[in-house]
Amino acid sequence: MTRPEASSPRQAKPALSFWQIWNMCFGFLGIQFGFALQNANASRIFQTLGADVDQIPALWIAAPLTGLIVQPLIGYCSDRTWTRLGRRRPYFLAGAVLTTLALLYMPNAPLLWIAAGLLWIMDASINVSMEPFRAFVGDQLPTRQRPLGYAVQSFFIGTGAVVASLLPWLFEKLGVSNVTAAGQTPDTVKYAFYVGAAALFGSVLWTVGCSREYPPEQLAAFAEDEAPAHTATSSESLTAGTPEVTRAWRLGVLLLAAGALVLLAIRRYALKQELYLLAGGLIAFGLLFAWLSRTRSHGMLREMAGDLYTMPETMRRLAWVQFFSWFALFAMWIFTTPAVAQVYYGATDTHSAAYNEGANWVDVLFGAYNGFAALAAMVIPWMVRRCGLRLSHLLNLWLGGAGLLSLLFLRDPHWLLLSMLGVGFAWASILSLPYALLSDKLPAAKMGVYMGIFNFFIVIPQLLAASVLGVLLKWCFHGQPIYALALGGCSLLVAGVCTLRVRQPG
Repeated sequence: MTRPEASSPRQAKPALSFWQIWNMCFGFLGIQFGFALQNANASRIFQTLGADVDQIPALWIAAPLTGLIVQPLIGYCSDRTWTRLGRRRPYFLAGAVLTTLALLYMPNAPLLWIAAGLLWIMDASINVSMEPFRAFVGDQLPTRQRPLGYAVQSFFIGTGAVVASLLPWLFEKLGVSNVTAAGQTPDTVKYAFYVGAAALFGSVLWTVGCSREYPPEQLAAFAEDEAPAHTATSSESLTAGTPEVTRAWRLGVLLLAAGALVLLAIRRYALKQELYLLAGGLIAFGLLFAWLSRTRSHGMLREMAGDLYTMPETMRRLAWVQFFSWFALFAMWIFTTPAVAQVYYGATDTHSAAYNEGANWVDVLFGAYNGFAALAAMVIPWMVRRCGLRLSHLLNLWLGGAGLLSLLFLRDPHWLLLSMLGVGFAWASILSLPYALLSDKLPAAKMGVYMGIFNFFIVIPQLLAASVLGVLLKWCFHGQPIYALALGGCSLLVAGVCTLRVRQPG
């Protein structure tokens, strides 16, 4: 897309061609290589380095905690950036460089704590690129093309994840060793990470080189990107002492009380230490909202806290949909490998041939659900035209819930491919329709920071899952990870019900 000339006030944002949309979304292909390799293999690497199954959620805590901090910060900064590379593209490139380095080093980690640290770095770096990619669609496309833009992103996400997830299995078929000594990652996984690093860096460079961005003054001139009326209460127009902000202390007190109760429960019942993260998060947000109601600051923290507290009503309702959706996804990413290896291959020894065969089959399953997601991305625009955004998302979430619940009843691992069909539709929908429901309700000047805040409701359920799933697995599920997947299925069904509270765009 060529850089547009100066525009007159209230000019309509022009539609882009399909290939322009293709180029601006192509970088997501590589980002998903990194994301898919992380999701499919991190638990395997942790177990190879000696982690017990109920320790895995705590080791994953780094990833969502990083997103909680990085995503709104990157969104805030990218809203205010303009360089020779543009507004969002510098973040695409910086995140790609860091993620590439993490992908090269993680499968060679010699110790468990080093692998956990590299997961932290990798997830932070992916977030540096991913959040601006979401805002990029809102920046560049008119409202009527945004569902297509997010659907193309979903197609690349699915396609990239299929290839990345299948790589260890494919390398095994090519004769690469899939079994190794204690404390070492198999060569199949190492080579997959190397290929993923190259694919990620190359595809992001393609988007950076083949896309252009509207300068801030022209973006502000587009008529349909004027801030909606209901965003007049955003933090830029709020000062300390206004009714909207002075009421924030009530939510702050509620969160502080909840955090204190969790702390008391940990001490009283000697619960697992990762629950301190849940308590700490509640207390931190409680203090943030209490501070917001009193401060007269006008800095970055004040503005982001104000935007969080005064978010649009559509975002508030979608937050519950996102919460239950991503709780389910995180449970699936953490526990599918140990669950399939234990239930379908009868193996818990991470160095046995049976366990590694099961782990490779999980790579195939993850590739399958992402492949189905790529196909679903082409079907979802038709579903939206027939059923609307809200009902389409509900149906897809229920398909995903049914897919995860079916793991309780199927006994042949090959039939799990059918389960992944439902998960694939849910995954494609989660990656596109909530953003389509939301993006036309946000002002262009704050697209990045609001997308970052919206990602809180991706990160917070992951933090909750990392905090409580290990406890539930030990206390309620008798160490059987298959029931964590069933809990994820129920969570997707609840997310579908919550979709009914979201207003259909006019």
